[in-house]
Amino acid sequence: MNHPYLTEDHEEFRKSLRKFLAKEAEPFFEQWEEDRMVPREFWHKLAAQGYLCPTIPEEYGGLNADWGYSVIINEELERVGTGLIGVGLHNDIVIPYLVSYGNEEQKEKWLPKCASGEMITAIAMTEPGTGSDLANIKTTAMLDGDHYIVNGSKTFITNGIQSDLVIVACKTNPQANPPHQGMSLLVVERGTPGFTRGKKMKKVGLHCQDTAELFFEDCRVPKENLLGDEGKGFLYLMNQLQQERLLVGISAQVAAEEMFNMTMNYIKEREAFGQRIAKFQHIQFEMVEMKTQIEIGRTFLDSLIRDHMNGEDVVTKVSMAKYWLSDMAKSISQRCLQLHGGYGYMEEYKIARRFRDIPVSTIYAGTNEIMKTIIAKNIGL
Repeated sequence: MNHPYLTEDHEEFRKSLRKFLAKEAEPFFEQWEEDRMVPREFWHKLAAQGYLCPTIPEEYGGLNADWGYSVIINEELERVGTGLIGVGLHNDIVIPYLVSYGNEEQKEKWLPKCASGEMITAIAMTEPGTGSDLANIKTTAMLDGDHYIVNGSKTFITNGIQSDLVIVACKTNPQANPPHQGMSLLVVERGTPGFTRGKKMKKVGLHCQDTAELFFEDCRVPKENLLGDEGKGFLYLMNQLQQERLLVGISAQVAAEEMFNMTMNYIKEREAFGQRIAKFQHIQFEMVEMKTQIEIGRTFLDSLIRDHMNGEDVVTKVSMAKYWLSDMAKSISQRCLQLHGGYGYMEEYKIARRFRDIPVSTIYAGTNEIMKTIIAKNIGL
């Protein structure tokens, strides 16, 4: 695959990562899905090879690598299974908050442990009553001497069970008008009094990815754990969402490519009415249409990754990619399952898992309806 933003070094890195995953992830993935958890040991193995937090500076335990390495990690993890998205969340969604807004003391305290796998991270935005309406979250953090007292709950938190470090979006000024100006980000560590987790949530798909509710009851968080400035939380979240949504696009694109390949292999082997079903014109047309969509998706995605790596503001196009690619992958999962016939509905065929895992990509990181709202506003509507 010839990505316009990758060098030979990147591709060598991909080869070694693919080899590592073939040995350390693929043989165990089914078991992880059954266990509803990716074991901590796998995180430590990733860290030992430099696959955790590669983009952070070397003094904090990273490789100071460009984002192309992160793209490769996310693509190759997706090829194994979407349930591994917790790693991408750690590397490319949570860690950038610490790098961008953390002070020196915070970086020295947390980043090396994040790179070594000693600390797994999460970000807690969504609440039981507020999903897309982020400005109106209800979790509060009121300053009391040297501590913030946090009260509220969060839900659908990726890495919710295993996380040791959670960035929590909360209201430090609930009376602020407009409401988003009262939001701040606090870093809450495992074991903080008043911080508890609900049980692991049962999801339709992404079975090995641990998702949980988080509860804060008079939770005392040291004021040194405030990330950046008080009242700037909403702004920080908006600044980082371009990369988060791009990650969803990457995941959806790779899932579509994988589903196409597994279906191509299946139709070339399966026989009906005296010939391989790949010879039927209807099936050929189905495959041609999907291949065309996948090619268009890849071209668009690659151009956006390049622009993002160059530091350009591509929020509008990333919103387009997030909704279009996740919708495309969802449609392809249905078409590919259909082409597998009855076998597509059997758990031992990988298409069944893909079919379960894909739908949530149109919901998380901002629903596709929210993406369209952002695009409408940005094109002058």
